[in-house]
Amino acid sequence: MKDDAVPSLTVLSNERVKDPVIEIAQAILQGFDKHYRLFRETSSGAKQRFERARWIEVREANRERIQMYDQRVQEAVGAVQEEHPEAETTESLWPRIKIAYIGMLHNHPQPELAETFFNSVACRVLHRSYFHNEYIFFRPAISTEHLEGDEPTFRCYYPGESGLRRALLTLVTDFKLSNRFHDLRVDIRRLERAFESDFPDDLEAQSNYQLQALGSLFFRNKAAYIIGKVIGGYDEFPFAIPILQNSTGEIFIDALLSDPQYLYTLFSHSRAYFMVDMEIPSAYVAFIHSILPHKPVLEIYNMLGLQKHGKTMFYRELHKHLRYSSDNFVISRGIRGMVMLVFTLPSFPFVFKIIRDSFEPPKDITREEVKEKYMLVKFHDRVGRLADTLEYSQVALPLTRIDPKLMQELRNTAASNIDIEDDYLIIKHVYIERRMTPLNEFLAVASSDQREQAIDEYGNAIRNLAGANIFPGDMMLKNFGVTRHGRVVFYDYDEIVYMTECNFRHIPPARSIEEEMMDTPWYSVGPGDVFPEHFSAFFFSNPESRACFYKNHKDLVDPQFWIEKRDQILAEQQEDVFPYPDAQRFNYRFAPVSTLD
Repeated sequence: MKDDAVPSLTVLSNERVKDPVIEIAQAILQGFDKHYRLFRETSSGAKQRFERARWIEVREANRERIQMYDQRVQEAVGAVQEEHPEAETTESLWPRIKIAYIGMLHNHPQPELAETFFNSVACRVLHRSYFHNEYIFFRPAISTEHLEGDEPTFRCYYPGESGLRRALLTLVTDFKLSNRFHDLRVDIRRLERAFESDFPDDLEAQSNYQLQALGSLFFRNKAAYIIGKVIGGYDEFPFAIPILQNSTGEIFIDALLSDPQYLYTLFSHSRAYFMVDMEIPSAYVAFIHSILPHKPVLEIYNMLGLQKHGKTMFYRELHKHLRYSSDNFVISRGIRGMVMLVFTLPSFPFVFKIIRDSFEPPKDITREEVKEKYMLVKFHDRVGRLADTLEYSQVALPLTRIDPKLMQELRNTAASNIDIEDDYLIIKHVYIERRMTPLNEFLAVASSDQREQAIDEYGNAIRNLAGANIFPGDMMLKNFGVTRHGRVVFYDYDEIVYMTECNFRHIPPARSIEEEMMDTPWYSVGPGDVFPEHFSAFFFSNPESRACFYKNHKDLVDPQFWIEKRDQILAEQQEDVFPYPDAQRFNYRFAPVSTLD
């Protein structure tokens, strides 16, 4: 009997009871791990693309990386639905799935991103995005404070031991770019002079004097950046070192950025996301936040290409702010938009933009085309002149916080985009951007110097956009905003098109007085035709402001400017747009190379 009993016990001990909760949690985590592996492969490939000057591939990689998150989420959703269809209807499973998932994140290198991925999958499987926060990671469950990877996040260099010049040489060459430096000796000497000029003289007397630099380069457009800080005593000073490439493939150090304003501009929400190879992204975020303490953590995640987690953090910040504030959402100040209904919470520095149900003439565009324009901006190089947006679906806002005038406007012009459930206004689709001062409002109260600077910035914004293959379309002042750092940024996207899709033309002369007096053009206007000589009506009617604008930007009403820009783009000549002033560049800042010792 004992011999007969043994096999049956063995069979029982080897049987595994399948637990759908564990399997669903595992499927979601496997989906995230695949996503971050591919995300990191694309990001780490930026080094080789930079070394080989593959600028077209840089743009393609940016687009691919933005798209891959939703692709991986959809794959994970499909896997869960196929293996466990009960997950769609049995909501009681999800608190247990969440608990099981938390246990799997112990010692995971990207737990905060994995939590966001879980939220994305859970909301799509359950077809719920706006409540039942106990089913998702409404608050983070895993701390990222002391996470460590296989390699240190940053490296330390000690000028007190080897001298500043040697420390800088080691710092720069540790990144092992394969390109030859055009003149590394000159670059390091200039960098040394900039450090000596920009940072306090007494640093060498501090026993903890050191340079710290993040272990991976930050790649964007045609530049690579070293991001670091100087430590001395109780003080820390941020810096960034841009490395560029000349026409022969040699590299050179272009500048030292030590003014915090330049660093904030470098990480501005109006610029393209960086490509950075990060094992522990939270450690990179913590380092950057230590040198840019006024930069919201969610925006740092965004700038590292982790905008989905930035959205999660924004959602948390919004609900926290609602809990600790009492003002109402109201229609934004300024000229009423024909395509977008824009509202804001005055105590919260963002605006909420909803597509209206219909558009009054002369707007000739569909709702889907508006969405495509916003997606174009998301994928495109924003060159510091296009505001980044957070796109949400099914956003729940408490009805008690909606101003009656805003509610009436929503019902009158965007009724298809809202629902009322219980005590919440559910917005089906919304774009959220950082709040800026409309340029027309800024100019109305600006001092003479501020006005002149803003007008020049307006012209520069149009130029930069043109060089990046973006024709803004509607260039009225109300469609541009002024940031807290004084930069002018475009934020009305429903008429933007690629420069390469435009046919820039001169206005042919009228053949008679009768033609010139006609209400309609006496010349033919085809699809895509643009007449820059008409732009003066968009710019400034005030003679003084127009004269100020024309001082540096009169060529913007000349079709030849636009034709040449478009032809450069068609010839795949990517224009350089630097996120720092020319005065900071070493060729402007220092004497000619021949005078260096």
